[in-house]
Amino acid sequence: MVTQQELAPWRSLLARSLHRNRSKPQSRYFQLATVQSNGKPANRTVVFRGFVETSNHLKIVTDRRSEKIEQIQQQPWGEICWYFSKSREQFRLGGELILIGDRDRDSEFYTERQNTWENLSDSARLQFVWPHPKQERSPDSGAFEPPAPESDTPVENFCLLLLNPHQVDYLTLRGDPQNRHIYWQEEDRTWRDREVNP
Repeated sequence: MVTQQELAPWRSLLARSLHRNRSKPQSRYFQLATVQSNGKPANRTVVFRGFVETSNHLKIVTDRRSEKIEQIQQQPWGEICWYFSKSREQFRLGGELILIGDRDRDSEFYTERQNTWENLSDSARLQFVWPHPKQERSPDSGAFEPPAPESDTPVENFCLLLLNPHQVDYLTLRGDPQNRHIYWQEEDRTWRDREVNP
């Protein structure tokens, strides 16, 4: 059972932006930055898979063989940057990254991993049984056409990745001047916000 949180004030802004930009498929994608073991940043585009119900956690899926897994295990903090082109808004959400894999059966989010797997399309599930990511291209073209995994059983390579935001920088590019708000979470988990210069 996922612990209920105080829903952050930026959640309704983000939900509104998603609704206003729903006609643009690219609005479901954002950039996720992590830190490599050498201290340099790593950035990639990922798909937003929704929120964990009754929380501020954003859902992403990833392959346990990907480089970001080791990066997150060494440094569990990251940031996403999400731009909505139709409404001209940008959200930068920084916080703790939480991995839930096959072996994390004691996690309060383990059921959420199962539910997320069930909601994936067949083509999205297939990527988790492809050859190892970022290794030399397999000469076997059939390696990318394996049998579809069972819809009700997540494969071992499938991980649910959550971002639990602790700070959000929200910028609206419409207007003259533009508008910008910073939201942050206090130690008692209460959210505060402040309007700042763009």
